[in-house]
Amino acid sequence: MSDSENQKQPGLQKTRVGVVTSDGMTKTIVVEVMRRVPHPRFKKIVKKTSKFFAHDEEGQAKVGDRVLIGETKPRSKKKCWELKEVLSH
Repeated sequence: MSDSENQKQPGLQKTRVGVVTSDGMTKTIVVEVMRRVPHPRFKKIVKKTSKFFAHDEEGQAKVGDRVLIGETKPRSKKKCWELKEVLSH
């Protein structure tokens, strides 16, 4: 592997698709993202969930919505994602 392959390319952001579990905070939503990974020892496919705090400027997303979130610069201690679009209600 060369050094050029390890360098981060500018403009590439991680994105995740998940379901909004909370919208009680001002301009912030909590998005739960589920992924399927094999168990390290038994190799059975297991569902794992992660919660992400995302910035929602206009308050578009509501609980139960499926949303697309993307990485952004940190806005607070836990919030470093932002709402890109609401996929379904």
